[in-house]
Amino acid sequence: MIVIVDYHTGNLGSIKNMLKKIGFNSVISSSVEEIENAKKLILPGVGAFDSGMEKLHSLNLIPILNKKVLEEKVPILGVCLGMQLMTKRSEEGKMQGLEWVDAETLRFNFPKEEKNLKIPNMGWKNIQVKKNERLLAGIENPRFYFVHSYYVKCDNDEDVLSTSSYSIEFVSAFSHQNILGVQFHPEKSHKYGMKLLQNFMEL
Repeated sequence: MIVIVDYHTGNLGSIKNMLKKIGFNSVISSSVEEIENAKKLILPGVGAFDSGMEKLHSLNLIPILNKKVLEEKVPILGVCLGMQLMTKRSEEGKMQGLEWVDAETLRFNFPKEEKNLKIPNMGWKNIQVKKNERLLAGIENPRFYFVHSYYVKCDNDEDVLSTSSYSIEFVSAFSHQNILGVQFHPEKSHKYGMKLLQNFMEL
């Protein structure tokens, strides 16, 4: 079973529709029982860091997610805020993150000469692949759609799957064992996103 974790935030329907388009059935669920039976998990998200963590806590999803991800090593893909929640903390809030990856989430802070750059970083951007991983296999000239005001900084370079640039270089995807995260939105990235999700389903 493929479970898109429903903690009341994110483009859940868009991800489900994209998976259906490439031939995979999934369920949108906040049920501990359904997550318990998942063979793959997707943690989407749009919005604020603390709000996302509060919803995971209020739905009592963190224990089962920790079990599936850290003990059973079930593949999980974090999307946008979902990726950021996998880090230790965020400058956007005060709550502790899931701490699955040795990383933190920072706010874009541009030098004076680049104050004309807008936040959020929005639109299509190329990514620079940093290591050979199945998630990005077969995607030529990869480019994806971004919408974000905060970015991830990995403390371990070995976890960096790809980077992108918006005044500074930031982590646009990471991979740590079974834990994968992308700052962009594959469900809005047409053929590139379809291929990425297909790769994830075939892991």
